[in-house]
Amino acid sequence: MIPSILPTYSRAPLEFTKGEGSWLMTADGRRFLDLGAGIAVNALGHAHPALVKALTDQAGKLWHVSNLYQIPQQQALADKLVDATFADTVFFTNSGTESCELAVKMARKFWYEKGDPDRVEIITFSGAFHGRSTAAIAAAGSEKMTKGFGPLMPGFTHLDWGDHDALRAALTDRTAAVLIEPVQGEGGIRALPDQCLKGLRELCDETGALLILDEVQCGMGRTGKLFAHEWAGVTPDIMMVAKGIGGGFPLGAVLATEQAASGMTAGTHGSTYGGNPLACAVGCAVMDHVADPGFLAHVNQVAGQLRQGLEGLIASHPDVFEEVRGAGLMLGIKCKAPNADIVQAGYDAQVITVPAADNVIRLLPPLTLSADEVTEALARLDRAATQASNG
Repeated sequence: MIPSILPTYSRAPLEFTKGEGSWLMTADGRRFLDLGAGIAVNALGHAHPALVKALTDQAGKLWHVSNLYQIPQQQALADKLVDATFADTVFFTNSGTESCELAVKMARKFWYEKGDPDRVEIITFSGAFHGRSTAAIAAAGSEKMTKGFGPLMPGFTHLDWGDHDALRAALTDRTAAVLIEPVQGEGGIRALPDQCLKGLRELCDETGALLILDEVQCGMGRTGKLFAHEWAGVTPDIMMVAKGIGGGFPLGAVLATEQAASGMTAGTHGSTYGGNPLACAVGCAVMDHVADPGFLAHVNQVAGQLRQGLEGLIASHPDVFEEVRGAGLMLGIKCKAPNADIVQAGYDAQVITVPAADNVIRLLPPLTLSADEVTEALARLDRAATQASNG
């Protein structure tokens, strides 16, 4: 008999009843150090006082009115994002998947309005993850994502990650956009080198193709800058955001330049819940913290401490671990032992990690992680590695 919850998840036998900062607690009193943060969502940790206050204050006033009316909290958050980024305009969604849908529509509508309706092709890359809608799985193109869900939406060209010659050859006058994650998350924490992102921006400028960056997982301070592309000193035309922007409350956004968004006029897109007062009140509180230079300096300092410790951990367990990847507090450890075994051993050591492709475990802790918590995390990961090594 099918369970009352559709069985699409392979869940760990853990049930948490409370969260506080970087910690999760079970009903029987166990405390887990959370290095997953709800898959890079809880940017300010669990039950952050500023987010609790923003949510409860707004909940006592107004929850939902729809986008038929002005929403002051939405305007405030849009202004914060525009002031802090390349963008001229913002559309609010509920998730990264919805952000992908709009990014694809926006790029194709841009060319349609320019009188080139056949310019619809979007280039994507192996290992990508852009969500689970029909457009998003077609964009990713992997068998794992697409098997059994055909026919797939056409108009995507899939290239191997890091194949520069193939990319140059694929960019033609039919290319509407290039869609890429500056740091792949689900794909195994693979960071695009700065010089490659700069070269991609130059190629798009040469051909006129729009550059769409998926910063759903790597954005909102995760790499030590507000958005990962800032390290390369380039800007996209369109950017997908979600996860950390709501600090745990469902919220996403598409940021764009005025030119890239020029085709999206009244009636071309919409969302019933997107940008509702509750979500945007929380999003404003997140932005007030994450966009602060002092906060980002803390992320970089703690990230350096964690990465150095992980290098030592790998040296201590060469039979279990292979290398550290990533940037800031978006780190991955490529494993020699099966990554699922390491995740399970972590549960036994009461530390949460997240599996990814290429036999990687992800470390995506709250950006508020302290130096003492880094020390504790390394100790618990060491215990997990020892258990995995001993079988």
